Amino acid sequence: MGNITRKLNGLLQNLNSDKIADVAYKEFYKVTPRRTGNAKSKTKKQGKNIVADYPYAQRLNEGYSKQAPDGMVEPTIEAIRDYVFKTTGTKI
Repeated sequence: MGNITRKLNGLLQNLNSDKIADVAYKEFYKVTPRRTGNAKSKTKKQGKNIVADYPYAQRLNEGYSKQAPDGMVEPTIEAIRDYVFKTTGTKI
């Protein structure tokens, strides 16, 4: 598993919720840049983990692409926070 998803996957494991994992995957996939489609096609959900299985994932997450200037992990974490707050009233 790559470095870009460790922080995100740690959060998902701690919350232990399939629904949160689904919310996270949908957001991560949505914000993944699509120039040739390779990054999106190699982004998968395995259990509660998101796997970005391509060599330039870290670069994309660091804002290399104009399509995802904020990367993928930070917007995904924000989506998780929004979902948890909306459903529980708890800020994380």
